[in-house]
Amino acid sequence: MKYEIIIGLEIHAQLTTVSKIFCGCSTKFGNDPNTNICPVCTGQPGVLPVLNKKVIEYGIKTALALNCKINPQSVFARKQYFYPDLPKDYQVSQYDLPLAEHGNIDIETGDTKRKIGITRVHLEEDAGKLVHLGSDRLHGSEASLVDLNRTGVPLMEIVTEPDIRSAEEAKVFMQELRNLVVSLGVCDGNLEEGSLRCDANISLRPIGQKEFGTKTEVKNMNSFKMVQKALEAEIIRQTEALELGERIIQESRLYDEKTNITHSMRSKEEAHDYRYFPEPDLVPVEPDNKWIDEIKKTINELPQQMRNRYIKDFKMQKDEAQVFVDNIDLAKFLEECISVYKGEAKNIYKWILGDLIAYLKSKKTTIKDIELKPAQLVELVQTIEKGSISGNIAKKVLIQLIETGKNVAEIVKKSGMTQISNEDEILKLIKEVLSKNEKSITDYKAGKKNVIGHLVGQVMKESKGRANPKLVNQLLQKEL
Repeated sequence: MKYEIIIGLEIHAQLTTVSKIFCGCSTKFGNDPNTNICPVCTGQPGVLPVLNKKVIEYGIKTALALNCKINPQSVFARKQYFYPDLPKDYQVSQYDLPLAEHGNIDIETGDTKRKIGITRVHLEEDAGKLVHLGSDRLHGSEASLVDLNRTGVPLMEIVTEPDIRSAEEAKVFMQELRNLVVSLGVCDGNLEEGSLRCDANISLRPIGQKEFGTKTEVKNMNSFKMVQKALEAEIIRQTEALELGERIIQESRLYDEKTNITHSMRSKEEAHDYRYFPEPDLVPVEPDNKWIDEIKKTINELPQQMRNRYIKDFKMQKDEAQVFVDNIDLAKFLEECISVYKGEAKNIYKWILGDLIAYLKSKKTTIKDIELKPAQLVELVQTIEKGSISGNIAKKVLIQLIETGKNVAEIVKKSGMTQISNEDEILKLIKEVLSKNEKSITDYKAGKKNVIGHLVGQVMKESKGRANPKLVNQLLQKEL
């Protein structure tokens, strides 16, 4: 490849406060359009904003987790621009004096580990939302409706250094950051609902050149997959343009999933185009060291630390640990199970990674929305270990545990699914199976030992999965 890819990301995270950044309106998602509004967030004449202290706390908490320096003073400013979903014609944001600066986060792609710099973390209010008619995106729509419910919802913007060198790294960075803010409890990380959004600045430069090329901004990517695909599409577009000697124009572009290409949206503004000036109705934010230290104490184990602990202490593979890092509720469920269970962690997490996740996916639900309790899964595993039920029976019991909330003993007793461990009963089943499989006996005696697996399967089938498989294997070999 002749060109080096230069990517910097701007991530907007909606904070999980109950009320908006400058007023008491609800931040709840999904309410009827234009119901979570008041004179303050819709910019009526004569109103005054009041800063939500929790927003500052969440911003500081995130900045500390990103290894940023908290500035002794940060100032809100008015960012002037016109758009139909911005009722005041300006957005209250932070510009030259942000909340925090100069942090970093580690990412890993394949066997490569890299440190991505964080330029700044600042706070601002969200704009409203345009609902496009005739298309799910602005491109191709017939008209747009304005919903101001999101206006004034607190946003935390995290801006990276131009340190990212591929579309895959951009996706991985987004996944790491999403896991971080969710684990901190400051954002729910829901890309589909727009509570975590990503814009990417991307340029290409000939390998060996120090100066950056002209950048474009790819906006409104609402999934990790889309982040990667949109950037790959823009890389192809810019590469082809440069190869043809065309000039790259600094502009904002939208990605079309159907055509897998980016479309020009508008020319890209510079900072001076927004005519920033300090917000006269808000005083500077000056967090003292005591408050910052108190916030620091609320930061628990971060995702990368959790992944490393799971690999080391629970003997997980990296991809297994990543499943729990990506789903904090599943990780909490596992931790509760481990706190009760005294055996090897693998005996628990293999059930979560296998049958439990398969069930959740089939029902399109989450661990929070089912009846299963950690103690019930532990009881299921312990029942297997006692030899009362087999692994195959346990799979059926697990579904009933999830759907009924009853305990394992009650389900097993009522259904009669106890494991058969009586040697005489199993021997009787074995003899019935052998009488129907004379060829398998001949093959076994001829040295084809792998037929034992087929015969064990037949015995398990005859017992409807209730026979103790270990005992079946032992007695079958002895009988043969």
